[in-house]
Formats: sequence, C-alpha cells, structure tokens
Amino acid sequence: MFVGFWVGVPFVSLLIGDWFRLFNPWRAIGRATGWAVGRLSRGEATEVFPYPERLGHWPAAAGILAFVICELCWATGRDPAPLAILMLIYAFVQLAGQGVYGVEAWSRRGDAFGVWFGLFATLSALRRREDGRVVLRPPFTGPARLSPGAGTVALLVIAIGSTGFDGASAGPLFNDLRPDLQSFFTSLGASLGFGLELAYVVGLLVAIGIVGALWFLGTLGMPQAGSGGLDRKGLSRRFAHTLVPIAGAYVVAHYFSLLAYNGQDLWRLASDPLGDGSDLFGGAGASIDYSVLTATAIWYVQVLALIAGHVAALVLAHDRALVVYGSAKAAARSQIVILVLMVCFTCLGLWLLSAALNG
Repeated sequence: MFVGFWVGVPFVSLLIGDWFRLFNPWRAIGRATGWAVGRLSRGEATEVFPYPERLGHWPAAAGILAFVICELCWATGRDPAPLAILMLIYAFVQLAGQGVYGVEAWSRRGDAFGVWFGLFATLSALRRREDGRVVLRPPFTGPARLSPGAGTVALLVIAIGSTGFDGASAGPLFNDLRPDLQSFFTSLGASLGFGLELAYVVGLLVAIGIVGALWFLGTLGMPQAGSGGLDRKGLSRRFAHTLVPIAGAYVVAHYFSLLAYNGQDLWRLASDPLGDGSDLFGGAGASIDYSVLTATAIWYVQVLALIAGHVAALVLAHDRALVVYGSAKAAARSQIVILVLMVCFTCLGLWLLSAALNG
C-alpha cells in the first residue's frame, strides 16, 4: 500500500499529470454526499464558508508532517490496525473540511495528499485544463502557474526535509547520534521503544529545519530593492514554486529503487489482499525480480533526477526574477544566492544518496 500510494502516485503524476484528482476518494465521497444532501433538501444550496486566505496550505502541510512522522518515526505506524484508525481520522478531517469550506476549495488547498500529488503533477508535460481537455506543455514549467499562499513554502520544505531525513536515517550520521538521543529520552522516563521513536522525531524535525534555514538564507540574499515593494515573506512566496522540482527530484532519487523493486510486489498483494491464500488476479505466486535494474542504472537515474530538478528550479527562479526585478541584469544579480542554494541542495542530495549506499 505504501509503495503504491505514497510512491507510485507521484511517479504516475509526473508522467500523466494530476490524474489523482479525478480518482481522489475523499473528493468523490464529498461530491456524492453533496449531491445526496442537495436531493434531500430539494435543490436548496448548502451554505459553506469561504476558504480563509490565512489558512492557505497549512492544513495540507500539517497533514504531510503527520504522515511522515507516522511513516518514519512510529514503529507501528504501518500495522493494519493503527493504519486503519489513521485512515478513518484522515477521512473524517477531509469530510469535515469539505462540509465547512466546500469540496473543491478544500480539495485544492486542505487535502494533504491531493495538494501534494497536485504539486508533483505540475512537473508533467501533460496538463488538464478546466474544460477537461488535455494539452501538452514543456515539462517542469507547470510550477510557474502555482499561486503560493500561506503554508505553501512550509509544505514544500516539509516534503524535501522528510525525504532527505528518510535517506539520512540510513546513513552513519544519524545512526551515530541516534543512541545518544534515545538515551536522553529514556533518562527522562520514556521506554526504550518510545525513546527511539522520539529520537527519530527529533531527527526529522532537524532535517526539516535545515531545509527551511537554507531556503530562508536563499530568500534573504535576494534584494528587496526593485522587487515592487515585496518584503521577505512576499519574495519567499513569489519564488516558492522553485521548490517544486527540487521536491520532485528528491522523491524520484530516493524512491526510484523502492518503486522498481517493491512495486513489482503490488500484483501479488492485489491478488491476495487478505493474505488468506486467494489468487484473485493470478499473481499470488509472483516474486520480485531484482535483476530488472542494476545498481549502476539506479544510480544514474538518481543523479540525473537531482540534476534535472535543480536545473529546472534555477530556470524557474530566473524567469520569475525577470518578472519581479524587471531587467536581465537585476534578475541575474538577485539569483546569486539562489544559485548557491541550489548547489547546496544538489550536494545534499548526492551526499544522502552516497550515505544510504554506504550505510
């Protein structure tokens, strides 16, 4: 389930665009509920509140943070019983948000997975217009159409930081610090297991904080003079879309091998979903073929993904700087620190890959 949903959906979205929106189960339930309520109320419109601008993408950011904590830090987070409870809680939050602010408004800004998969889909060469037509566009250019608001930068920083931590947790740096963190929490009265989980939470938050600090330094280096009166927060939002290809690059680089190998197991699991020996689709006896890709091929894909993502981010940043600062010379000067930031992100990604390989 994890590989198919958290990893598979973004990869497919990268290829064919925001298809998840068409099959989003929470959106479908909300629309069906709205239709049923409308019929029962004999066509009278159900009153909803306008979505607050100050809320922005904060619900989605909180949802992604909660998910990665459960995935990376909670030992039983993937067990069937706790997972089922979490899914029910998430469904309740989605239906409540849709009921208060409307299905479409909440799905576009508050639904954590819908928003995240939608951001990833902006990197695709395919775009679905409002009239339903699918059109071609240059790949990696879709993020320029993003309208960032409150919480957008936080959402992207959490996504990049959590993916980076997932890679770092397999390397020596975190593994050397983890026993000390665990001992600290156990000395405060936590059990060994809970102390270990808290150590992972601290590591995750530190990784997110490092990414956030790098982004803050990058925007701090952009001059406010000539930016049309934008303050630091305004500049951060105007250039927030440049983080989308970086987040995409980190996801592809980190999860490509997982999808290539464990993704093969989806057919077997779908054929025997309850583990009772059934073979619904004839794939219960299938096994993973680890020879489908060599380690060298995976390494090349990971490195190319990181390079392509950061080059795309630089191009998007330069194009936006031309709009914000008005001239090529001023735009180039404003991007010096951003260039250093992108180099730092690239080096960080490559280091994480090598750390995971040698871990």
